[in-house]
Amino acid sequence: MGLSLAAAERWVERWERQQRRYAVGREERFGVIADVVEHATAGRADRPLIVDLGCGPGSLSARLARRLADADIVAADRDPLLLELVRTHHPDDARYIDAAIGAPGWTEALGLERPLDAAVSTTALHYLGPDALRHAYRQLAALLRPGGVLVNGDHLPQGGPQLAAVTGWVGRRAAERQGAFGDEDWEAWWTAVAADPELADLLAERERRETEPCPAAGLPATAHLRLLRGAGFTRAGTVWQWGDSHVVVAVR
Repeated sequence: MGLSLAAAERWVERWERQQRRYAVGREERFGVIADVVEHATAGRADRPLIVDLGCGPGSLSARLARRLADADIVAADRDPLLLELVRTHHPDDARYIDAAIGAPGWTEALGLERPLDAAVSTTALHYLGPDALRHAYRQLAALLRPGGVLVNGDHLPQGGPQLAAVTGWVGRRAAERQGAFGDEDWEAWWTAVAADPELADLLAERERRETEPCPAAGLPATAHLRLLRGAGFTRAGTVWQWGDSHVVVAVR
C-alpha cells in the first residue's frame, strides 16, 4: 500500500518549516536559483531540461515547476523516504530518480536523452569531499550544453575560522529575527517520522541503505569555485549570499 497524500502533505509541510532553521533567506535563495535558470533558458526553442540533485521531498523542484511551467525536470535523491514523499506530494512536477550523486552509474540512471540546460541543487553537494566533488563537477559539465549552468544553493563557509564565525553568526541572528528557531529541528523531524506507522517500511529501507554517515566536507565557497573552473566550466562565481548561505553559479 502506497503512502497517502494526506501523510505526504503533512510531512512535507513539517519539512519545509524545520528547514527554515538552517537556510537563512530560504525563499529568496530559491527565487535566485529560479532566476538564474530562467535567464539561462530564455529564448531557447526547446523545453528547458533541468536536473535537481539531491531533491529531497521536492522543495526546489516544486518551486521550479511553478516558475518554469514548460520545463522538463529530473529530480534525483538516494533517500527512499524523501523520494516517496515527493512522488506522492508533487507527482507531476518532475521525473523522480533513485540515485546517489557520485555513485557508480548515477548519471546514466538519470536517463537523459539530450544535454541539460541546468543542473541545480540545494544543501546536498556540501556533503561531498574534494575528490568526489571534483569528479561530480566534471560529470555535470559533460552533461550540460554549452552555455548551460550549474546552480548550487548551499551552506558554504568563508575561508578561515574568523570569517566563518562571522558569517555563521550573521545567519543565526537572521534566523532568530525570522522566528525560525520556534520550529522543530532536523533531529526532531526524524524522531517524529520514526513514530509514524505509515512511514515504517520506508524508514526501514532508508536504514537498510545507510552506510557510515558522510560528514560534511565544509569546503569554503572559494574551493568550490576552484573545483568548478578545473572541471570544465568557463565561469564560476557567487551571485547571492546571506551569512554562509550561498548561490554559486557555474557556466559551461
